[in-house]
Amino acid sequence: MKVIVADKISARGVQLLKEQAGWNVVQTTTDNLVAEIADARALIVRSATKVTAELLEKAPLLRCVGRAGVGVDNIDLEAATKRGIIVMSTPGGNAVSVAEHTFALMLSLARQVPRLDKAFHEGRWEKSSAAGMEMSGKTLGLIGLGRIGSEVAMRAEAFDMRVLGYDPYISEAAAKEFSVELVPLDRLLAESDFVSLHTALSPATQNLINVATLAKMKKGAFIINAARGELIEEAALADALKSGHIGGAGLDVFAVEPPKNSPLVGLPNVIATPHIAGSTTEAQEEVGTQVAVQVKDYLAEGIIRNAVNLPVLSAEQYRRVRPYMELAERLGSLVSQASDTRPSRIRIRYAGEVSEVGTHLLRNAVLAGVLNAVLDEKVNVVNAPAIATARGLKVEEETRKREHGFPNTLEISVLPLQSGGSQEGFSAEGTVLFDGSPRILQIEGIPLEAQLEGTILYLRNRDEPGVIGQVGTMLGKYGVNIATFALGRKDAKQGAQAVSLVRLDGEVFNSILEPIRGIPAITYAKLLRLN
Repeated sequence: MKVIVADKISARGVQLLKEQAGWNVVQTTTDNLVAEIADARALIVRSATKVTAELLEKAPLLRCVGRAGVGVDNIDLEAATKRGIIVMSTPGGNAVSVAEHTFALMLSLARQVPRLDKAFHEGRWEKSSAAGMEMSGKTLGLIGLGRIGSEVAMRAEAFDMRVLGYDPYISEAAAKEFSVELVPLDRLLAESDFVSLHTALSPATQNLINVATLAKMKKGAFIINAARGELIEEAALADALKSGHIGGAGLDVFAVEPPKNSPLVGLPNVIATPHIAGSTTEAQEEVGTQVAVQVKDYLAEGIIRNAVNLPVLSAEQYRRVRPYMELAERLGSLVSQASDTRPSRIRIRYAGEVSEVGTHLLRNAVLAGVLNAVLDEKVNVVNAPAIATARGLKVEEETRKREHGFPNTLEISVLPLQSGGSQEGFSAEGTVLFDGSPRILQIEGIPLEAQLEGTILYLRNRDEPGVIGQVGTMLGKYGVNIATFALGRKDAKQGAQAVSLVRLDGEVFNSILEPIRGIPAITYAKLLRLN
């Protein structure tokens, strides 16, 4: 069994592989990788080695690629999937490092460590102006409760802090395991002495910290960001720091790195580090060991962990299930983005052939669509169940009679925790057309037919004359072109509830929503992005 380690990983990881009886572990470089890979069963890389389709063509025996790290941009996932090669990453390997760095920034802000250190080295003993604040008894607000957010929460308990959390995709029960009280975002902002960001970057979270949300924060509060620079509107934060409304900011990430023209550069109440929260010796050791364990377990026992692509399927299975998997994932993404409900339950209803082509794959594809809208790590049919379970999501599945004149349909609903028999939530139903393209058939119980792709403006409105024209005029005013406009309504009475899915061309920014919401008949507007 030949395993190639193309990039440097921890010595412990390499030794673990070498301890396997009959395994030939080759540590190679880019220069001779092509010559070595022809008879390899596994390839381990970091970010330097590019695993291209051309390279994979030269590896007929390759069964898995292990990435020591989170991102897999250097690996051709489509080519690997077509060849039945499992690609595994190592998410969470640096979670402890990032969590500890978060506290380093928090403590530095609370006790003014950088300013006092600078004064000391400049010959000043500024003891009289060094009054800081204790962490004990303070409220920490965590936006995002994934691996890193959870690690921060556990450490906050040791500091005797009260911890609030905002994460629409984790259950109350899962949050309680980390002694976190789940609250709406506005309440978290209003009550927290420290607000720390640990969420993925998505259309819903880009510029999450902006003029409006900063105004809702407690005066003098601190903000920490070791997640993604684009989560913060930097100009708005700079203004809030200058005015004193925000007491200070601890930042490891910026929208543009290095941040040469950022308005945050030079502000005395900003503590910054150069995107190194996850860069520790221990983190690098952990991901190197973790990837070696995952490759060993897969080759030796067939155990798949943290896979980021499809499992191996027969050609016939893949042919039948692929269009429905695409439908399932896009419907899952749509309901995840469009719903205001924190999903504790996902209900899936199958009708026709959909129930015969491997519902476990379709269920996982739905979960992938739901979770990919909010998570950084890549979720697919392999790892979706474990991630959903960790976040407390329950899945209910039903088969039903064929309806709406379409023989094969899939309906997805996101539902809150069952309480008093309430089934309120959000649902969408779709099908696959003869050409294999996914289409939506109804949304929130209202019939309409639309393509499931690209950027979509989802609207709810009162059915009144002129609404479509007003929407079109407003989009045209802001230079946004309409590709298709699908409208459905509950009944023909004027003023009845109606919904629209408006497909838009080109790059569209969330700023378009404010003028759209200003149209009197519009009751809800949201941008959905379906890849």
